[in-house]
Amino acid sequence: MSKSSEKALAGRSRSNQSPAKVDSSRVGAKRDREKRVVSLMISLYCRKKHGNFWKSYRGNSSLCAECAELDRYVRQQTDRCPVIATKTFCSNCRVHCYTPEMRERIKTVMRFSGPRMLFYHPIKAIRHVIESKREKKRLV
Repeated sequence: MSKSSEKALAGRSRSNQSPAKVDSSRVGAKRDREKRVVSLMISLYCRKKHGNFWKSYRGNSSLCAECAELDRYVRQQTDRCPVIATKTFCSNCRVHCYTPEMRERIKTVMRFSGPRMLFYHPIKAIRHVIESKREKKRLV
């Protein structure tokens, strides 16, 4: 094996991808997980608070217009987040991407849905607590 091929193999992970691709796939997975959790929280809030959580003609659940707008906004901001690789949650971030109005709306949703996630999605809630503890230790 030549030295150039050894160097090429040394920089690769076990999954046969370059380290940069593995790192970007982790960031992408983290971004997707964050979007899923926030969407679950928004749907829980909408179902419990607005009461107009209705079923479409296909039987699929959908959000009211206000919550759908918030969900779209959160997904858009999560996709644009420049520091997602180093942060865990938006509450711990020094850069606030949300407009003040949307920040208040998402805080309201989080305050309501956060404690209830333990009953509706316990694994996601426990994972959130563990990641929060790790983040606090890292920031100290």
